[in-house]
Amino acid sequence: MRIIKIAILSIILLSFLIGVWFLPKMPSKMVSHWNVLGKADGYLPKHVALFLMPFILAGLVLLFWLIPKIDPLKENIEKFRRYYDFFFLLLIIFLFYIYLLSVLYNLGWKINMSRCIPPAIGLFFYYLGTLFSQAKRNWFIGIKTPWTLSSEKVWEHTHQRASKLFKISGILAFIGIFFSHQAIYFVIVPVIFVSAYLVVFSYFDYQREVSVKEN
Repeated sequence: MRIIKIAILSIILLSFLIGVWFLPKMPSKMVSHWNVLGKADGYLPKHVALFLMPFILAGLVLLFWLIPKIDPLKENIEKFRRYYDFFFLLLIIFLFYIYLLSVLYNLGWKINMSRCIPPAIGLFFYYLGTLFSQAKRNWFIGIKTPWTLSSEKVWEHTHQRASKLFKISGILAFIGIFFSHQAIYFVIVPVIFVSAYLVVFSYFDYQREVSVKEN
């Protein structure tokens, strides 16, 4: 969608402009990482910290453009292209949001990262659930196990299950805002559990399909 592409390019341009504008105003070493409690524990030179994310965003745009062209099952991506395009827009917005938080934090704003980031992750996970409900078999987007890639039915079953579980994970991540010191666990634990479960689910679903065919 043309409007999504324009929005993505605008955000990337804005991120570079922010970097240029705030470069003279930043300390020589900027906070670039926070621990699970939201405490600063990593630093980068300001030239790196201010422009690393804009370049990452630019690289993601290249990936966004490339995937539908090189995927062996690219015709399947076109079947859910609207959701794919919005997914990348949401990813760019999510990373740009983190970039803004970082810039404001280094300008002296009192920002609790452990409260600000989990809701954004929750919204992102929730949309992943929506994307998975629409995704058709491909090599880049979705739950890619040997069994989902080998069977259309296993792909569909796994992604319908993934859709519900990622939406639940998104809601749990959002709830983390109310538990700032434990917020990271509301994000990480559900996703680890869901990812492991989906791998196992796809394996057994594939075995059931093979068993039915053999009988």
